[in-house]
Amino acid sequence: MKDINPVDFSKITFVLMDMDGVLSDGSLIYLPDGGIVKVFHAHDGYGIERGRQLGLRFGVISGKSAEANRYRIERLKIEEYYESRSNKVEAFEEIKAKHKLREENFCFIGDDVFDMPLLSRVAFSCAPSNAIKEVKESVHYVTETSGGKGAVREAIDFILRKKKLI
Repeated sequence: MKDINPVDFSKITFVLMDMDGVLSDGSLIYLPDGGIVKVFHAHDGYGIERGRQLGLRFGVISGKSAEANRYRIERLKIEEYYESRSNKVEAFEEIKAKHKLREENFCFIGDDVFDMPLLSRVAFSCAPSNAIKEVKESVHYVTETSGGKGAVREAIDFILRKKKLI
């Protein structure tokens, strides 16, 4: 893991996350009609809601597209959602420009190799405990919980504690 000491948590205002393996548990259940079922955790939803109430903003950058993803994004009122994005840094640059923010304002939570380019760009990088080894070795913080099982909530709470908001 990276040294957490240089992170200025007072500047973190936007939490970005991957979908599969981070906000969901990564399981894909295919239905006979071609639909997909995904599993999400209520703890993550409450963490996002409380984080928003305390001034954080949220976005998801996903390499895939699924109706279940869009439904969850809408339910959580996540303001930025980018799907089918193989280049997550490109989506990040769009969000950064749109909101007139800098890298120092962002956290990203990712779990796999395609998340690593963006994890290396943000001020605070996180991974769920079930992320691949290379990701866990490259981030500032690894949650005790797994993706889709409360890892997002844990990362948000960590940030809010560092900001002395909880």
